[in-house]
Amino acid sequence: MDQGPARLAVVVGALGVVFGDIGTSPIYTLQTVFNPADPHPVPVSTENVYGVVSLVFWSVTIVVTVTYVLLAMRADNDGEGGIMALITLLRRWGARRGRASAVLAALGIFGAALFFGDSMITPAISVLSAVEGLKVVSTGLDGVVVPATAVIIVGLFLVQRRGTAAVGRLFGPVMIVWFGVVGACGVVGIVDHPGILRALSPTYALGFLVGHFDIAFFAMAAVVLAVTGAEALYADMGHFGRRAITRGWLVLVFPACTLSYFGQGALILADPENIGSPFFLLVPGWGRLPMVVLATAATVIAAQAVITGAFSVTSQAAQLGYLPRLRIAHTSESTMGQIYVPWVNWLLMLSVLALVFVFRASAALAFAFGMAVTATISITTLLFLFYARWRWRTSLWVLVPGGSVLLAVDLLFVGANMTKFLHGAWLPLLIGLAAFTVMTTWQRGRCIVTAERERREGSLREFVEQMRGMGLVRVPGTAVFLNRGKETAPLAMRANVEHNRTRHACVVIMSLSTETVPRVPAEGRLVVDDLGYGDDGIVHVTARFGYMEAPDVVGALAGLRLAEGEMDLGRASYFLSKIELHRGATPSMALWRKRLFIATSYITADAAEHFGLPRDRTVIMGAHIDV
Repeated sequence: MDQGPARLAVVVGALGVVFGDIGTSPIYTLQTVFNPADPHPVPVSTENVYGVVSLVFWSVTIVVTVTYVLLAMRADNDGEGGIMALITLLRRWGARRGRASAVLAALGIFGAALFFGDSMITPAISVLSAVEGLKVVSTGLDGVVVPATAVIIVGLFLVQRRGTAAVGRLFGPVMIVWFGVVGACGVVGIVDHPGILRALSPTYALGFLVGHFDIAFFAMAAVVLAVTGAEALYADMGHFGRRAITRGWLVLVFPACTLSYFGQGALILADPENIGSPFFLLVPGWGRLPMVVLATAATVIAAQAVITGAFSVTSQAAQLGYLPRLRIAHTSESTMGQIYVPWVNWLLMLSVLALVFVFRASAALAFAFGMAVTATISITTLLFLFYARWRWRTSLWVLVPGGSVLLAVDLLFVGANMTKFLHGAWLPLLIGLAAFTVMTTWQRGRCIVTAERERREGSLREFVEQMRGMGLVRVPGTAVFLNRGKETAPLAMRANVEHNRTRHACVVIMSLSTETVPRVPAEGRLVVDDLGYGDDGIVHVTARFGYMEAPDVVGALAGLRLAEGEMDLGRASYFLSKIELHRGATPSMALWRKRLFIATSYITADAAEHFGLPRDRTVIMGAHIDV
């Protein structure tokens, strides 16, 4: 009985989070294509208008509907989407193709890094373009634009801690009104010039590309604005699920955007002077001020799609070892992918504010807008094609021609945006390169440190056997050593035994595991392995937590009984192994990368706080490793 309303609520939430970016593209896409101030403007003519509108429609159809909604979103990693999920899947199914998998993974990491650039630029240009509508109301409000934009951006990032579902419930109804109004205005334009519907035929798009390639190629750099936000649909899939996003796109978003593009095309055909602001000119005079207010709300919401996408990409990158462990708050008991990452939230906020104060106008950011998107889309398409071949065994007779069409469209967009390199397209590439460098450096450094740590730790079972013959002094009480697994001995335990020559009466070596369910019942919380020495008071315990649960080590151990009797948790000591990183002389990495790796390690979440350990009974024993 409740499934229908529940599904509807998820779709409404998705409308308020996922589709803001791509759903506000009609505001500026055609206006930018025909902008006479562009270095390569598209002349206004009947033939060109039909060609551009058709090109926009089929670009959205191929890139968003086919590549993402119908294809890529079927490749999910336990419900999670996005380019990092694709990398995980390629690792899993392309394991025997070591070099090919490594190259594709590196390409995917660069695509994810570019998405971080998009996550910074999209909120800046979206909110700026919306608030600039104040100039329509009064030219005297020019000085208010940048301060008002900054205030709105700060407010947007402050509400992120409430969780994606809460934000979606707040923004969802606004976007429903937005798409309804956008579609209705488009219908008004089409009714005045119904011939524009002929542009639904792909022959107009192909004719424009082939017959006027010198114009069409440069126009693609503006047409790409119609598909910005496509990657967010895939990256945000873990927040709402594939079905909710697919339904929202096919039932409401795609039809509304299509009607708007065709209505604007009809308006331009009626009077070429309308190229200045075809979106707002579709609205009757009495409704333009309310439309500016609604557009402001919608474009503020547009920033939400890439913000939540950045949270998902960061979480997946940390799981894959490309970023350090960060504090992640899960905000939903029903959907594991709904998360909030405080460190990323504040970093994005500062970056977006910096872009606003430096560029101060949406037009100054316009040429940078499409570069990150088109490159990320192209990489996603390529990775998906390899995944479809390796995982689904898709026939090459289907994959090669179909994939060639998809990649040809993507690469046309990339090539067109490269012509804008000196006009701002360098910005997302620079941000992406910086993020790529950090991620690959962390992954390389982590491999070096892990290998050295495992060498020093040695076998846990062998170490426990050695302890029995060392004549250690047994002191009363319980010691809990947190460790990554049960294969190796905790460094803190080794240090305690070797330096103090003592051991506690009860020794618990504890590992933590996060499951793909919201909560783990108490009876299934602990998995105990006595390692063959349970009678000697030494056991290994794995504590299982749901993704919604804080990893409460003390609470998990309550009631655990050993051969020595019930644990005295009130006086138990907790031991953590902390690695201090130092620049070494070995040529493992370039000196600048070693410095970057060590600097990145400082953002790692505090382990004692993360695991809920009592500070007054937690002992942190350090070891230094040279990188």
